[in-house]
Amino acid sequence: MHDHPHTVVAEHTQGQRQDSLLDVFWVALKLGVTSFGGPIAHLGYFHKEYVRKRKWIDEQSYADLLALCQFTPGPTSSKVNFSLGLLRAGYLGGLVSWAGFTLPSALALLLFAYGARAMTGPLSSGLLHGLKLVAVAIVAQAVWGMARTLCPDRARASIAGGGALIVLLSSSAFSQLGAILFGAVTGAILCRQHPPTAGEPTPIKVSRRVGIVSLAAFLALLFGLPLLRSLTHSQAVAMTDAFYRSGALVFGGGHVVLPLLQGAVVVPGWVDNDAFLAGYGAAQAVPGPLFTFATYLGAVMKPAPNGLAGATLALIAIFLPGLLLHLGTLPFWESFRRRSGTQAVMRGINASVVGLLGTALYSPIWTSSVQTPPDFAVALIGFILLTAWKAPPVVVVAVSALAGAAFARL
Repeated sequence: MHDHPHTVVAEHTQGQRQDSLLDVFWVALKLGVTSFGGPIAHLGYFHKEYVRKRKWIDEQSYADLLALCQFTPGPTSSKVNFSLGLLRAGYLGGLVSWAGFTLPSALALLLFAYGARAMTGPLSSGLLHGLKLVAVAIVAQAVWGMARTLCPDRARASIAGGGALIVLLSSSAFSQLGAILFGAVTGAILCRQHPPTAGEPTPIKVSRRVGIVSLAAFLALLFGLPLLRSLTHSQAVAMTDAFYRSGALVFGGGHVVLPLLQGAVVVPGWVDNDAFLAGYGAAQAVPGPLFTFATYLGAVMKPAPNGLAGATLALIAIFLPGLLLHLGTLPFWESFRRRSGTQAVMRGINASVVGLLGTALYSPIWTSSVQTPPDFAVALIGFILLTAWKAPPVVVVAVSALAGAAFARL
C-alpha cells in the first residue's frame, strides 16, 4: 500500500501536481469567499462544485464521506473540503484546500477584532448588542433543527435532557466532557434498536501507518498539552490547550463549539462575555467555517499572545484535532462503521450534544443578551427569518445589528 492517497489520475508529473494543487486551492478559495449559511449550506455548495460540476467524486462516495466526517469530532464541512483536496492532490492538496476555504473568513474576523476594539459610543455599543442578539436566533435555530434530526425518539430526547442537566447543575470545567461521556454510555445501552447503515468504500486511501501516526499525535496533544500547561504556566500553552480541547470535543456541528469555547476563554477571564457574543454574531456574517471564530477570540485576548499571533495560534489549535482524527479514522472507517455498537454510541453522543447546545442557548447567550422586551423582539424576528423564511444568516446579522443600533438611538 502506498503512503499517499490514490488520486483520480493514476500518474502525476510534477507539473501536473502543481496544476492540481493550484486548481484545488482556487476552487476552495472560491468556496471560502462565497459559502455563506453555515455547515449544512456548505455541504450543498460542495456537492454542486465537486460532485456535479467537476466530478471529482461520485454521489455515493460523497454521501459516505459525509457520514464519516459527521461521525468524528471536528468541523464537518472543513473535513469534507480537506478530504476532497486529499483525493485530488495528496496530503499537500488537503492542506491547500483547507487553507483556501478557511482563510477568507479568518481574515475577515481578524479585521473585525481590530475594528471592534476601536468602536465606542452608544451607536457602536447598540450595533455590538445587535450582534449578540444574532447569537440567540442562530443558536435557537441550531437547537431546534438538531433536536428534530438527532432526538426523534424518547430515548434520545431523554439523553439530551440528561446531558443538559449535567452541564446546568455542575460548575466543573469538565461538565461538558461528562455530558458527552454520558451520551456515549447511555447511547450504547438505549440506541441499539436501529440497524447499522451500510455504504460503499470511500475512494480516499490513507495508509494505516499514516492513520496510526495521526491518532497517536491527536492523543499525545490532547493529554500532553494540559500536562505541559501545568508544568510551564505559559499562557501560549494554556491557550493552545484550550482551543485544541474545544476543537477535539465538537460533535454534531459547528455551533457546538460555542459552549466549549465559552468555558475555555470566558470562564478564565481571557475574553469578556460581551466581546465573545459580539464576535460570535459577527462570525455569522462571514462565509466559510464557523471555527474561524477562534481567530477573533485569539486576537481579542486580554493576556498575550493576542492580536495576529494569538489569532494564528487559536486558528491552528482549533482545527488541528479534527483534521488529525479524520486522517486517523480514514484507514479504519470501513470495518468500524458497520458495527451497530459504534453507531449506537454515536447516536447517544449526538443526542447529548443537543442538550449541551441547549444549555449554551440559556447561559451565556440568553441570560446576557435578552434583557428588555425590544431585545426579545429582535431575537424573535431573527429566529422567524431563519426558520420560517429560510433567510441566510447574513440577512439576520444585518437586521439585528441595525435594530440594535436603532434601539440604542431611541
